[in-house]
Amino acid sequence: MEKIIFTGGGSGGHVMPAITLIKKIQATTEWQVSYVGGRDSIERSLIAEYDVCYKPITTGKLRRYFSFQNFIDIFKVGIGLVQSFFYFLFKSPRTLVFATGGFVSVPVVIAAKLTGKKVFIHEQTSRVGLANKICSKFADKIFVSFEESLNYFPKNKSFHFGYPLRDECYEREIHRSHFKDFSLKEEKPLLFLTGGGNGSLLLNNLVKNDLDELLKSYRVIHQVGKAFISEFEALGSTDYLPVAFVGSEIIDIMKSAEIIISRAGAGTVCELMALKKRSVLIPLKIAQKNEQFHNAMEAKNKLNSLVLSEDELAELSILKVIGKFSKTSKEEQQYDFPNGTEQILKAIKAVLE
Repeated sequence: MEKIIFTGGGSGGHVMPAITLIKKIQATTEWQVSYVGGRDSIERSLIAEYDVCYKPITTGKLRRYFSFQNFIDIFKVGIGLVQSFFYFLFKSPRTLVFATGGFVSVPVVIAAKLTGKKVFIHEQTSRVGLANKICSKFADKIFVSFEESLNYFPKNKSFHFGYPLRDECYEREIHRSHFKDFSLKEEKPLLFLTGGGNGSLLLNNLVKNDLDELLKSYRVIHQVGKAFISEFEALGSTDYLPVAFVGSEIIDIMKSAEIIISRAGAGTVCELMALKKRSVLIPLKIAQKNEQFHNAMEAKNKLNSLVLSEDELAELSILKVIGKFSKTSKEEQQYDFPNGTEQILKAIKAVLE
């Protein structure tokens, strides 16, 4: 039986494109699907929802700056490389490894190449993360979400196929009427805030500081992150739903929301662009190569979304942010945002079938 092994993690943004592909593969093929990721990681918790064999390995973070932790983590990466090598050693030569970025993917990709496996990688952002830059040296094919990203990879094996998006992003219908007993269809407008899969202290405080005033005008779904959920659950009410993480329901929530305030991770930006949903984007200041800023600018240029820096946000209340957003032009460019799912699956099938 043909085998495909996914890897990638460290944040939800690296895992969600893999999940989109896994769901499509499971629905349309009989391939055996596995996943290699960290032991106590966001990828493990997300993949647990699907019928996928999960192989945990030891992982270490790759940093572009000096840190004593680098000396420890280099040994962790080495252990992960050895674990991955022996995991792949007796796998069929027809096994394909598909990496979606994040530090966990580096030892997996290297081990896959050393054991003669085909390697595909996908870069979600408009700039290139360090992990995928390393992985690209060992990859047979490289897929990117944004055309601009082609400049960072060898042209002979790089393809602009787009981000693997769920079919719902291209459908007008809202499939769910509720999320965790919280109605998505009420007269009072819905505001959706997300700091990404790990949450954002900055956005969380923005909400907490003016929550009572905010709830006079809006119903709010707030993805706060696992580290903050216990604090915010105490603030929950009929009009305010704090959650640690939003999974597959996020597309219906985005469709239902009148206003979205979000970090500018590649996955979120691509989903918003496919939905043609103007929003308020706050790029993560410390993101590698300022990648979230460049992601956000893609949405600004196409949708006229409002982009605010963290420094600008520090001077504003959430009510002023909403006021600023309401004054921006709703004019948008005519464009089609490509869904990479089908083209990526076609490339996978060419190897496995």
